[in-house]
Amino acid sequence: MRIFVINPGSTSTKLAIYEDDKQIWEAGAHHPVHELEQFHHAVEQFKYRLDFVYNKLDMCGIPLKFDAIIARGGLLRPTPGGVYQINDKIKHDLMHAEMDHACNLGALIADDMSKRCNCPAYIADPEVVDELIPEARLTGIPEINRISIFHALNSKALSRKYAEFIGKRYEDINLIVVHMGGGISVGAHRRGKVIDVNNALNGDGPFSPERAGTIPADQLAELCFSGKYTLKAIKKLLNGKGGLTAHLGTNDVATIAEKAQRGEEPYNTILNSMIYNVAKQIGAMYVALKGDVDCIILTGGIAYCNYCIANLKEQIDYLAKVEVMPGENEMDSLAYNALSVLKGKTILQEYNP
Repeated sequence: MRIFVINPGSTSTKLAIYEDDKQIWEAGAHHPVHELEQFHHAVEQFKYRLDFVYNKLDMCGIPLKFDAIIARGGLLRPTPGGVYQINDKIKHDLMHAEMDHACNLGALIADDMSKRCNCPAYIADPEVVDELIPEARLTGIPEINRISIFHALNSKALSRKYAEFIGKRYEDINLIVVHMGGGISVGAHRRGKVIDVNNALNGDGPFSPERAGTIPADQLAELCFSGKYTLKAIKKLLNGKGGLTAHLGTNDVATIAEKAQRGEEPYNTILNSMIYNVAKQIGAMYVALKGDVDCIILTGGIAYCNYCIANLKEQIDYLAKVEVMPGENEMDSLAYNALSVLKGKTILQEYNP
């Protein structure tokens, strides 16, 4: 099976071709800032990104012949996890998405390509996968509900792979999956559903290299009305300039870990605090699963950092078995999901929020 994978990011577009589960080609680009600045909204970049994809394939002499095309899902309306064939509702909701991000372009590009290739186009486990139980959704303010936004694609794909590895189905086991990258999400996976997870994008859970995590509400309210920050600046503190970036001026975990390992301050205390907060969130998900946990999976880019993993394991390894599966794995995860559908292992879901 020949599968084409598309993953648009804020300033990049990643492409890959798989034959079954083996990547045989990859390409991409970091788009120049001055070229992206002409667009006010991500959806306006559609033709720019589409032309990039077709031009790249043409330059590499790759024909438009694929068994399936799959793209990063985008910020749709809340929907259960799974693989979705791209339909008009998906395209409409991405073109009119409340949250503006280049990931919303993936399905639009895949749909255009599928018409030329005469093959199906899919998305899988978008960031807005929502399988929260009611108890996890409510807060103490009726106007505010907790929102499920996390690293669903990698978290669910690795969960399925782990289940296969131990000879079980994802739907028959309980996992805590910890994705540690620019943002950190910790999810409680109960028999194939993520029943609780922190909002890894907009201020919930542990702080991370770029995000503020949960903030004491009264102090945040005081800061918002101090006159020091605009609404836009506050939101940037929550997502983009918070966490390690706010404390240390960098999101480079490898460099911070080197200094922390030598005992340099404030690197040591701040990095250890981040890891401590991750451990606390894992403890919360352990409670959400009532202690019935088959494995804790540690993934994402930070999972490559031996210092962070060793520190974290010391705080959690008495809870359950810990498996380290490092990397973002987005391209592999997308190809894995498409192949599962083509081989009849996964049933397509219908997007109808």
